[in-house]
Amino acid sequence: MTAIALIFNVFLASGCIFGSARAQDVFLPAFSDPHRRVQAPPAQDKQNLRFLTSDDYPPFEFVDPQGALAGFNIEVAKAICEQLQATCTIQPRRWDNLLDALAAKEGDALIASIKPAAAGNRAIFTEPYYFTPARFAAPAGDSLDARPEGLADKKIGVEAGGAHEAFLRKFFPRAVVVPFDSREKMMRAVLEKQVDAGFGDAISLSLWMNETPGCAFVGGDWLEPAYFGEGVGIGVRPDDRETRRRLNWALQKLDESGKLTEFYLKYFPVGIY
Repeated sequence: MTAIALIFNVFLASGCIFGSARAQDVFLPAFSDPHRRVQAPPAQDKQNLRFLTSDDYPPFEFVDPQGALAGFNIEVAKAICEQLQATCTIQPRRWDNLLDALAAKEGDALIASIKPAAAGNRAIFTEPYYFTPARFAAPAGDSLDARPEGLADKKIGVEAGGAHEAFLRKFFPRAVVVPFDSREKMMRAVLEKQVDAGFGDAISLSLWMNETPGCAFVGGDWLEPAYFGEGVGIGVRPDDRETRRRLNWALQKLDESGKLTEFYLKYFPVGIY
């Protein structure tokens, strides 16, 4: 088990999961379009669905202390199976073998936080069931104006060389961009007030801040698809549009029922949106 998976298991065991009172303070976007209804799949005598995933990307998928697969994606997969009244399996594979396993028909669907751009033409995807926004993080209590004009002449840390630095330089041209070679170094600089804020992937920053108190998100989320993707869906083989349609219907039902919100609040104690 990786070190980060071990840390996350300790977090879950400690009971550090949102209660209903805290849930009222957390914003979560609707993932399904109420004006775009997905037709219910036809009834089948027996439905089988084989999910492929990885087991080393907490909090999305990891091995819990009892040796079972756990995580946000795993709970979503199980809920889909229940919604479809399908018999399901969830099989872990090495991350770099997932697309090959799907092509070899070792499974029917990938639920492993793979973005469409990374899959190329080897898979098609459902509508997204979560997004990967970028956000600013600053020392807790700082009233930083996280708009372009508000960050003029402010020192903003960012991981060097990636989409977040490119976005920051284009849309916040008056900020003083301070590149770091790791997220850890960037956030330590924020914590020690060597920079006014850090900018990066909200999911990673959320997990870091949960483990290391002292910082908080400021401003809203940034979801520019050209830089941060169009969200994460479930992948299927390019010729398997029927499975994608069934999955889209199930995801829409889970969104409408509040199940996706329930899973989000469980695994993301510092809201990413």
